[in-house]
Amino acid sequence: MRRKRRKRSNPWRIIMLILFIAAAVYINQIVVPSTPPLFIPTATPTVSPESFVNEAEAFYSEGKLGSAIESYEQAILADPGNSANYVSLSRVQILAGRYEDGLENAELALLRNPDNPIAHAMRAWALDFTGNYLEAEATIKRALELDKNNPVSHAVYAEILVDRGDFERAADESRIAIELDPASMEARRARGYVLYWTSNYELALEEYKAALAINNKIPNLYMMTGYIYAALGDYDLSVENFNQANALNPSDPTPEYEASRIYFTIGEFAQAAQYAQQAVEDDPANARLQGNLGVMYAKNNELEKAIDHLTLAVRGGTTEDGVIVEGIPISYKIRAIEIYSLYGLTLARLNRCGEAIPIFQSMLAIVPDNEIAVYNATVGLDICQAGIEETLPEEDTPDS
Repeated sequence: MRRKRRKRSNPWRIIMLILFIAAAVYINQIVVPSTPPLFIPTATPTVSPESFVNEAEAFYSEGKLGSAIESYEQAILADPGNSANYVSLSRVQILAGRYEDGLENAELALLRNPDNPIAHAMRAWALDFTGNYLEAEATIKRALELDKNNPVSHAVYAEILVDRGDFERAADESRIAIELDPASMEARRARGYVLYWTSNYELALEEYKAALAINNKIPNLYMMTGYIYAALGDYDLSVENFNQANALNPSDPTPEYEASRIYFTIGEFAQAAQYAQQAVEDDPANARLQGNLGVMYAKNNELEKAIDHLTLAVRGGTTEDGVIVEGIPISYKIRAIEIYSLYGLTLARLNRCGEAIPIFQSMLAIVPDNEIAVYNATVGLDICQAGIEETLPEEDTPDS
């Protein structure tokens, strides 16, 4: 019987097999434990709410209010239950002129902590800026019930009382605020606000300068300083402060509008029109700003330009960029009378009396007790009447 010959083992195959087994063991023992499972999100390091708060405070101290607002919003996203962050956000929004947003976040703070006195104070402050004076006073009284020694609450109360015309009590509240904390920016600005509205301009200027020494990055402080310098007749410094406010908050049309009024006052209408144009660019849907620009063009004898903007202000319409403007009605407000007066007079000067006469007639009917409106309407009607008489044919006279 013939025996089969056994095949000799291939040493290379044995070596390859050993290497494969070793690799499998290595992967199983070393690689797999250190590799994250597939399709499971990798954990990322989270930023603490305190880091966002610190960042916001740093931005605020640098005068970067927009960046501070964004950081406080990030802090709230990281810790939505912390009412203090809503309060801080509300305060910065109010200082940045974003009053509706400030009101909303003060109320969100109160939802989380109804007994937070500063949240009540911020809500009252925002309500005051939005013209809700009665509710603002009720809210600030609640803040003082919760903490009668808080200087910010007394400062806010002083400003509310000024806006309600109660200057005596406002003065008392502003003094209390400074006694409680003479280094409080809110206390200093409130005291300055009281002094400004009681025509104590030099003293008001000292208080606003003190507030600026505490924080020189708040647009409203420069705005109020600009108003004070205007009241004192120092128009160059007034415009300089309005420009500083604009630099800190370039999206707000108010500084440019006020600068245009300064140049209007001193008769520099070309410069006034430049600032008025910048204000319109910031808020083209604002009929008052459109009317103000039209007034400046009219005073600078640029009648065609003037009529475009005055028509938008009075009748409403759509700008070249497609922005809708709602017209403003005739009223006893001084700027409304100014806009309607210049609108009618400019139409008359352009020999468009068919449009001008109804404007003058409406002014006489709606604001008959305003001397300026009556005077301008009368002058305008006389211009139109004179123009009509000049165009009438001479009457035929009968032969004698």
